[in-house]
Amino acid sequence: MKPFLYSLFILSSFFSCTAQEQPKKPNIIFVFSDDQRFNSLSMTGDPITETPNIDQLANEGVFFNNAYITSPICGPSRANIFTGQWERRNKIGFNYISKNIITEDTYKKSWQVLLREAGYSTAFIGKSHTKIGNKHNTPLNENTDFAYYGNGHLGFYPAKRHKQFSNLKNETQIEGMLEATKAYLSQDDSYDYFYENAQPYIKKQLNKRDPNKPFSAWINLNLPHASSIGGMGTQPNDPEYYKSKYEDVKHNIELPEGYPQDISLPDNVYATKDLMKYYVTSKKGKLLNEKLKMDRAVYAIDLMLGELRKFLKEIGEAENTIIVFCSDNGLFLGEHGLGGKTILYDESVHVPMIVYSPFFKDKTKGKIIEDLVVGQDIPATILELCGMETPVSYQGKSVLPLIHNEPIDWREDIFLENLFTDQGYPRQEAVRSKQFKYIRSFSKDNDRSKYVPNQTVETDEKPIYEELYDIINDPKEQNNLVGNKDYLEILNQYRNRCKTLVSELN
Repeated sequence: MKPFLYSLFILSSFFSCTAQEQPKKPNIIFVFSDDQRFNSLSMTGDPITETPNIDQLANEGVFFNNAYITSPICGPSRANIFTGQWERRNKIGFNYISKNIITEDTYKKSWQVLLREAGYSTAFIGKSHTKIGNKHNTPLNENTDFAYYGNGHLGFYPAKRHKQFSNLKNETQIEGMLEATKAYLSQDDSYDYFYENAQPYIKKQLNKRDPNKPFSAWINLNLPHASSIGGMGTQPNDPEYYKSKYEDVKHNIELPEGYPQDISLPDNVYATKDLMKYYVTSKKGKLLNEKLKMDRAVYAIDLMLGELRKFLKEIGEAENTIIVFCSDNGLFLGEHGLGGKTILYDESVHVPMIVYSPFFKDKTKGKIIEDLVVGQDIPATILELCGMETPVSYQGKSVLPLIHNEPIDWREDIFLENLFTDQGYPRQEAVRSKQFKYIRSFSKDNDRSKYVPNQTVETDEKPIYEELYDIINDPKEQNNLVGNKDYLEILNQYRNRCKTLVSELN
């Protein structure tokens, strides 16, 4: 070989080896379920639901025993994930009340946009409940490789509400969103029909992942939300588990102790007459039927997760894919005499959260973390897992130091809030530590059809009702300690802490 050609050969071999040795960026899949309670899993105590795949993900990853959603209702919860901020800061309430949208500048700092700028292929799949840029979500559509979603509730049969889902072979929601995810990830022609049959107005926003890039897929489900369980199991093509699963053990479904309980809040604080009908829990037969359907939906989510992991193995991406699982909020099923969510008891704010990485060491796998974490920590965590810095605008923090036992000054309490004052809900603020929770509720007289996140900062408004609970000794929050002189010092401590957090977060 001539010296010049030999030098070229050596040089090309060097660059080839260097490219092979360079570590590949990890893929990300974030599965976000809807209205899924903390105790909805086998591993967290549900008496009938089988969740072997979610439980296995926790056993191979890290489970967060104290994970909370600080704005426990669909739209604001999702806005908090987009922005990495508390609602108090981002002020993105339900659009029809707040009239606020995530601005394009703010959206550009969201975790998926940052990943795309770093060379990732991105997908946004399923439910959207937050307006971005404008009413058409133009920045989301233009800055996502695979934008396949419906605004608002999807329903059990998504194509009936949103014609963009009409190209799915699976009519049911969870199975359909899995099908869409596979269509995005697949590199062969198995899902060509999906793209060929897509509605013309969304075709340009449906692009398969680039196999030369890492990917990030955010899968937003609208189950086990009560708005999407109607019709479950009524169609011939529905999977059998939607028709008969748990029929033989439904007598084991648990109702709250002392059901039906009286509503725990005064009339001027909470009015159930305005609540969405699918959240009413006062009729035992209806409640049991809804819980049965929700258990079936959770089972289907578990199957989806198992199928997704199997598919990742088939396409050779399992060993490089991080999976994060969480719910957008919890749900009342008769506790405190309540249905729905947003009221800041733990049934509403406590959620299951798992971070799995194939790169975790054996000593990390199966770890249960007791530190207080929040939904806003998810974006920062994902970015750090991908080797990226967290924007200074984020208020959430990466949980990786907790996972890896690194020294860190972690939060001792969390601020919770509800600024959604339709459907009978009161505006509330709360502080929760591991031992105590303080909740204060404000008058609704001037709140209806308004959005007032700054109210308690600007006016130092006085609450009309306060609650204090010893979580360790009273985990179901039944014994309000306000008025108990033995807890007056603690009450004042949490009152002051609440004011401080309102000011800091705002």
